[in-house]
Amino acid sequence: MTAPTLRFEIPEYKARLEATRKAMEQEGVDLLIVTDPANMAWLTGYDGWSFYVHQCVLVYQDEDPIWFGREMDANGARRTVYMDEGQIKSYADHYVQSSQYHPMTALAALIVDQGRSNGTIGIEKDNYYFTHAAFEALSSGLPNATFKDTTRLVKWQRIVKSRREIEYMEAAGKIVTGMHQRIAEVLRPGVKQSDVVAEIYHTGTRGVDGYWGDYPAAVPMIGAGADASAPHLTWTDRELRSGESIFFELAGVHKRYHCPLSRTFYLGKPDQKFIDAEKAVSEGMEAGLDKAVPGNTCEDVAKAYYGVIERYGLKKPSRAGYSIGLAYPPDWGEHSASFRLGDHTELRAGMTFHFMSGLWFGDWGIEITESIQITDRQAKCLASSPRQLIVID
Repeated sequence: MTAPTLRFEIPEYKARLEATRKAMEQEGVDLLIVTDPANMAWLTGYDGWSFYVHQCVLVYQDEDPIWFGREMDANGARRTVYMDEGQIKSYADHYVQSSQYHPMTALAALIVDQGRSNGTIGIEKDNYYFTHAAFEALSSGLPNATFKDTTRLVKWQRIVKSRREIEYMEAAGKIVTGMHQRIAEVLRPGVKQSDVVAEIYHTGTRGVDGYWGDYPAAVPMIGAGADASAPHLTWTDRELRSGESIFFELAGVHKRYHCPLSRTFYLGKPDQKFIDAEKAVSEGMEAGLDKAVPGNTCEDVAKAYYGVIERYGLKKPSRAGYSIGLAYPPDWGEHSASFRLGDHTELRAGMTFHFMSGLWFGDWGIEITESIQITDRQAKCLASSPRQLIVID
């Protein structure tokens, strides 16, 4: 088989592995079982829509990672991971979605055969891809092992991005900017929501400036009229109406790296509450961005944002942002640091966040957000869409 197509140089994968091993040592973990597909991709390069079946990467202290998955997906591993053939292991298809067999039983047998079944094994208990049944099958096959929850161990290693990762996110920023530009071109009263989304997908997949668009970890989220009170609804075929707002929360994606961006549009003359909220959000975000510098904390950013909007009589009970980067469905957050009270994560150059400044109320809402990179001096926006309420006359 021809050589795999890698998105990063092998030394970068090796550096990621070494950082993960150091974290494992600090946690007293001998073997790490990584089931989150974003963590799998970050560590090995593996990229495929196979996360609907059980798969994982095994990380030891003394050898390259092992990719473990469904037999038919092994060729996908050969096409995308940096490890050699000996580190690719698979299970037969009779294990797939069976009431009699479970892939974690095959994984346990592999670990026993390797003589690695008596140590402390880290598992990602709290992710979408590792089920209760998976843990039962794995632990039954490894009765002498001690299990430790390491859900966020790899996620925290991912939080500072390399130069190449930033390049991919900058490309995603160009794409999401183009997506919002296209929305402004087609958004009019009488246009169906589903038709606007078709344009979003077309632009997002075609890409811009020579950068192709990958599929997003979450679909476009839309709030029109009273539906803008809910941040995570999707589209229908309802026609847009004059005199109502509509927000779009989207992500441009390039090589699995995401740049989310939200903008709110108003069809006609905006109500005063939208004008006031736009001003509050804008000033709040500026205050937060001023604090988004190395040495400050995530909480510092949140306090600055909350402090401003509260002066306008507005409250945001949810967090004001979260770490972003490499992602797979069903969401584009990294599940590590957040802009919220109590998060004392120190900001460092190379971190990237979605500054999620959205506000939602009883029958309306407004989303004007930015994806940012922490630099040595000041926060840098990864997209370049106008940061304002966009009025469509």
